Amino acid sequence: MKQRFLFVFLIGSIMTTTAQVPENAEDICPILVGQQIPKVSLLDLNNQSVDLIELVKEKSTVLVIYRGGWCPFCSSHLGALNNMEKDIQQLGYQLIAISPDEVVDLINPEAGEQVSYRLFSDPQAQFIKSIGVAFKTPAGLSGYIASKKPKGSVSEIMPVPTLLVINTQGEVEFTYINPNYKQRISGDMLLAVLKSLK
Repeated sequence: MKQRFLFVFLIGSIMTTTAQVPENAEDICPILVGQQIPKVSLLDLNNQSVDLIELVKEKSTVLVIYRGGWCPFCSSHLGALNNMEKDIQQLGYQLIAISPDEVVDLINPEAGEQVSYRLFSDPQAQFIKSIGVAFKTPAGLSGYIASKKPKGSVSEIMPVPTLLVINTQGEVEFTYINPNYKQRISGDMLLAVLKSLK
């Protein structure tokens, strides 16, 4: 009886976890200002595990979540952020970016973009799910993604593009989360936000 109960409980837990990932980007329930980011491990470009909590303890952080190296809008946004990284650093922040892509796919070599800040892979999309910005990858997009990242796999879920400002205690101080993936926060707005938080 106990074994049966445990089995049913586990199945129920799995179903609940799956159900928590919405079908559409408009239906996400994201992390709020004042909440703490979860304790998760990420992978850096050398496939080394990095504790996100320890990472943000180093310095207040501008954390960007992007769909992947396959996304031209994300590549453009990453490039724009790279151009203003020094301004961000002068205000006392570090800049990092996270994608559910495998490490090999974090940057699209065809796009030719290079960034000086740190990029991380979110294995099994643990982080994006835990902060509520994950939704199911549209079936019609899977083929396009696969064509742009032949060395990696296509995840069943993807993130709504997100920007968080996080203090060294791991508390979220600002969020920009837009289900319209073509719309990203402007550089001027980001710098204004960072100045207002100091």
